[in-house]
Amino acid sequence: MINQTPVMRGFRQVDVFGQGSMSGNPVAVVLGADGLDDETMRRFSVWSNLSECTFVLPPTRSDADYRVRIFSLSTELPFAGHPTLGTARAWLDAGGTPADPDLLVQECGAGLVPVRVDGELLAFSAPPRIRSGPVEPGLVATLADILGIDVTQILDAEWLDNGPGWVGLLLTDAKTVLGVRPDASRHPGRWDIGILGLHEHGADAALEVRAFFTEGAEPLREDPVTGSLNAAAAEWLTARGSLSAPYVAAQGTAMGRRGRVHVSADDGGLWIGGRTDVVISGSIRL
Repeated sequence: MINQTPVMRGFRQVDVFGQGSMSGNPVAVVLGADGLDDETMRRFSVWSNLSECTFVLPPTRSDADYRVRIFSLSTELPFAGHPTLGTARAWLDAGGTPADPDLLVQECGAGLVPVRVDGELLAFSAPPRIRSGPVEPGLVATLADILGIDVTQILDAEWLDNGPGWVGLLLTDAKTVLGVRPDASRHPGRWDIGILGLHEHGADAALEVRAFFTEGAEPLREDPVTGSLNAAAAEWLTARGSLSAPYVAAQGTAMGRRGRVHVSADDGGLWIGGRTDVVISGSIRL
């Protein structure tokens, strides 16, 4: 049932992972989402027409600072990267005070996600993958056909699923990644495809990333900058020896964006970070 008693609620639209004004991936954040039912959240997410919309709620665990529900248009996700950082920035901007001033804890469908606070930069602790391992050759061939490349241009393939369901393909280089023009019309269905390619030594980013996904029966779309994919890709590529942290990944280049994802590591694992800028601040009647 759709909520029948609209009230004014805090709202932020946050640019995440950008390098400069409005150059990353925007996320819509509804603060004080108590009382909203699933259908209202879904309808608002569709209306926002952004890749993700989040709803901030009181935590159900004493060790969390807040709880968030994440919607990708009509689909609820247990975890997503740029919504995690965008929600953390919106919560802080609205006056949220974490128990630890340098580390807030987000509760979401995937559990507890620590987020480091360092001025404009935020970084989340990369969650474990729920599916990993090599991708079957038949699926790799289908993905090559969707991407319009020869299968020989794929150096390796791995499941990179930490919630959204990504399958990752390591291509020959960054130039190959930027040249891809995908078409999934011959292969209808649900797709979450991440393609990766290393830049030449000396470039301002070590890795070029692109992410393509479908939502229902709609055509394949490209996501500007994707924290969840970068997190799983960092785990994979550092483990296989292709990269070592710290490094910077570029994403959104083919769309005219300047996304930069900062990957670092410590004894606790990998951290995925970037700039977070509140672009729109106000309230909505929902």
